[in-house]
Amino acid sequence: MAMGRRKRRERQKDLWVATSELPKSAGHPFYLRLSELLDEHGFDGLVEGECEQFYAPSLGRPSLTPGIYFRSLLVGYFEGIDSERGVAWRIADSLSLRRFLAIELDEDAPDHSTISRTRRLIDIETHRAVFTWALRLLAGEGLLAGGTIGVDATTLEANAAMRSLVRRDTGEDYEEYLRRLALESGIETPTREQLAKIDKKRKNKASNKDWKHPYDPDAKVTKMKDGCTHLAHKAEHAVDLETGAVVAVTLQAADEGDTTTIEETLVEAAEQLEAAGETVEQLSEVVTDKGYHSNGVLTDLAEFDVRSYVSEPRRGRRKWGGRTRQRDAVYGNRRRIQGKRGKRLMKLRAEKVERSFAHCYETGGMRRLHLKGRENVLKRLLIHVGAFNLSIVMRGKLGAGTPRGLADARKRTKVSVLGLAFAAWAALGPLCDARGAVFGQLRAKVRNSAGAPLATPLLLAA
Repeated sequence: MAMGRRKRRERQKDLWVATSELPKSAGHPFYLRLSELLDEHGFDGLVEGECEQFYAPSLGRPSLTPGIYFRSLLVGYFEGIDSERGVAWRIADSLSLRRFLAIELDEDAPDHSTISRTRRLIDIETHRAVFTWALRLLAGEGLLAGGTIGVDATTLEANAAMRSLVRRDTGEDYEEYLRRLALESGIETPTREQLAKIDKKRKNKASNKDWKHPYDPDAKVTKMKDGCTHLAHKAEHAVDLETGAVVAVTLQAADEGDTTTIEETLVEAAEQLEAAGETVEQLSEVVTDKGYHSNGVLTDLAEFDVRSYVSEPRRGRRKWGGRTRQRDAVYGNRRRIQGKRGKRLMKLRAEKVERSFAHCYETGGMRRLHLKGRENVLKRLLIHVGAFNLSIVMRGKLGAGTPRGLADARKRTKVSVLGLAFAAWAALGPLCDARGAVFGQLRAKVRNSAGAPLATPLLLAA
């Protein structure tokens, strides 16, 4: 066979190419099964009906179909891509993803600007309806129990830099503000060392009451999990502790405390459980960490007949001064978390809720945001977490919740098969060696005997 050379492949491009001659892909088994699941439950028809209100009946050329838009955001989770630019590039580069989105080779893949324009056009409630649809699918598959909910929050780094902060009152940036302080203190032309000295003496240097980002005012200055200070948003999950499905996700200001934001998350969780179907148990128990422990939170939960399992920080002996409702709520919660069921639920909360954070924001690629504004981030977040819920269904059908997980599962299967083969060989090896030694002794005796030619076939047959 002669070696192919690049120059021989250089030829004039054909003016027309038959559709039957275009390259085709067998498709990725994960996306094929996911597409079958979405088609089986009428996903594209549902989102087209929800988005019909945002488009004219017939005006201009057709837009990007809602099904392709929402499927593109699902690809962002399953491929671990954080930006819409990366999602658009990945779709254009992959034949299997084109097949998943029903984009033919003679059609252009959606550009990132088209995806972002469609996101701005469709409102939050429509994105939330897609999230609710995924919950109903979970309930139909028997993967959503309800009843006992775990709540926790994490920070997402915003698409905004600290050096771009400006004053809320005057609009000055940080260096202009320091120069004004130096001028007021009597230094007309301050040096960098003098500005640094003035800055070092100040308190509350980056207070959210005084500073904001000019292009993303919803992002707040906060300390991240790694100890660094960034502009960030706060995502809060309500997770079904029996199945690990995320029942509700809300986006809060990063500088708000957990005891302030839990109310919105629990209301959203109760509404989603009610919309999921009659087979799902309504909210009856809430499990959280000690950051949510307060008299007000425990009292409100007790008034709504919701049992609380909230870790209690060490505050020493408390004096109630006639506040019997708060006292009963706190002591009831303390009694529950010290029991066997309370300890078991605390372990489940640490497992299920933290796992949802790891899948959505670490391997899912949303820890660092590439969108500005609370509405834009929340739209992407709802579909991203909805994809996580779909991965639970896929895990039950394929044994893996992502394409990479399916590939790893196949590798583990091959390794386990080889391991069983080696184990069987190790177990049968001594037996084979002993049997071989016996046959060797018999053959030696036959060779030494006079009737060797007649006895050899019988020994070999044995």
